[in-house]
Amino acid sequence: MPTDEAARFYQTHEVENQAPPLQNYDAFTEDRVLVVAVEREGGGWAQERLTEFGALMASERVIALGFQANENPPILRTHDRFGHRIDEVKFHPAWHELMEISIAAELHAIPWNDPRPGAHVARSALNFLLHQVESGIGCPLTMTFAGVPAIRQQPDVADEWIPKLTSKVYDPRFLPSEQKRGALLGMAMTEKQGGSDVRTNSTRATAIGAGGPGREYLLTGHKWFCSAPMCDAFLTLAKTNVGLCCFLVPRWLPDGTKNRFFIQRLKDKLGNRSNASSEIEYSDTWARMVGEEGRGVPTIIEMVNHTRLDCVVGSAALMRQAVAQATHHAAHRRAFGRLLIDQPQMQNVLADMALESEAATLLMMRLARAYDEAPADESQRRFSRIATAVSKYWICKRAPELVVEAMESHGGAGYVEESILPRLFRESPLNSIWEGSGNVICLDVLRAISREPESLEAFMDELTPARGGDKRFDRFIGDLQNELDDRNDVEYRARRLVEQMALGLQGALMVQHAENAVADAFLASRLNGEYGHVFGTLPTVTRFKQIIERARPKME
Repeated sequence: MPTDEAARFYQTHEVENQAPPLQNYDAFTEDRVLVVAVEREGGGWAQERLTEFGALMASERVIALGFQANENPPILRTHDRFGHRIDEVKFHPAWHELMEISIAAELHAIPWNDPRPGAHVARSALNFLLHQVESGIGCPLTMTFAGVPAIRQQPDVADEWIPKLTSKVYDPRFLPSEQKRGALLGMAMTEKQGGSDVRTNSTRATAIGAGGPGREYLLTGHKWFCSAPMCDAFLTLAKTNVGLCCFLVPRWLPDGTKNRFFIQRLKDKLGNRSNASSEIEYSDTWARMVGEEGRGVPTIIEMVNHTRLDCVVGSAALMRQAVAQATHHAAHRRAFGRLLIDQPQMQNVLADMALESEAATLLMMRLARAYDEAPADESQRRFSRIATAVSKYWICKRAPELVVEAMESHGGAGYVEESILPRLFRESPLNSIWEGSGNVICLDVLRAISREPESLEAFMDELTPARGGDKRFDRFIGDLQNELDDRNDVEYRARRLVEQMALGLQGALMVQHAENAVADAFLASRLNGEYGHVFGTLPTVTRFKQIIERARPKME
């Protein structure tokens, strides 16, 4: 049967009423909120870089890499064919290509390699664009980036490792770091018996010789979660007789032989499938102490704070991609005689999601600026101390709800893997769990308020410029202050309190920087109570179309 005749034989219908794939556009310049926020918060010098990266991330080729990396998750090889222990993790070429692109773009090192004003803003915006395509490579990038401030506390270790950790060359070879052009850093803190309560860690550290900062130790114990076990070195916690300490554990020993670092298994995770997470054992594993003995948590907290910033960025990115997909679909799909985007209920849902995404983006960028300014400005250091935890709690909690609504806006087509939305949904709970679950983060906020009241003052000072701009905002901040002044049963009220702090901070940013239609709808719904319990319950006076068009990406 001829080819054209065969085609007619199998053809039963015309494919119509389908949205074209959202690809081959500039994900940066089509995000109006992000473009303006980057400029305002000090990263305008990176506009050209961001435009180029945004076009790359939204290209058909790179989008395909994200799908391929998730369809081919990492594989653990504990032994070679002859029975020798090797403990290697193998990744699909798509994962390596995404890593190569990201390392070349310095997503792991911009503030350290080019510490000009706005470096954290520029890096966070680049990271925001990356996570819309694939989040599975975010873990090693984030930990390599975040580990630098912690390692700097031990200058001799820093001199050896930071040049490799900040290299712009991705070198995945399983070799000693001295033989590589670039290196990656992982982290291993959590143990079975303690989880977030790392002070219950049972891993022991025995000094080889005198001991102390920068000196050699042997570690014995287990780690229930070791992120990115293919990395070249890891920051970890273990106890000496003095107390809990921070150590750097390399995969290879100074003599070029493999360290006693045993990967027991890879975790079978809900999401983040393209990335490897593992359980490991230390058995007389060689390490060097980083920071003061007995001060392990304060030493490694430098890493944790920067990874929490990336949790905020990652969740905001998931929301942005979900909104982009939903608004794009609704602009092309017809039902009951009209485009979805023209139907009132759908307009309410889309506009509501767009509000949430814009508020998350504004807060993400403002937080990034605080990291730029904190080293030289004590008030910004204090603000970032509490705003990081507040932002992580709220934005990471909101992401799963929003992604579900975006999925539902596609109907059944949104539930299939080709739409990317199931992957976004599986990824969406991760950042709320990683680096401190919701309860841990809220307790951290309470701890900051109690131990460093100046951080709360800095937080409230951030709200001051917006006062007088809207009565609803002023009333909400007055209620928030009353909640903060009430110390009764504060742990029971912790989640509600942190939620109010996050909404107050987002409200302040909206009053100062958002378009009138966006700010008005946000204040009415989030701060003034004109809202239901799900997305799509905005007041009827909302300027739905204006908000949706502001959020919808356009393709040529």
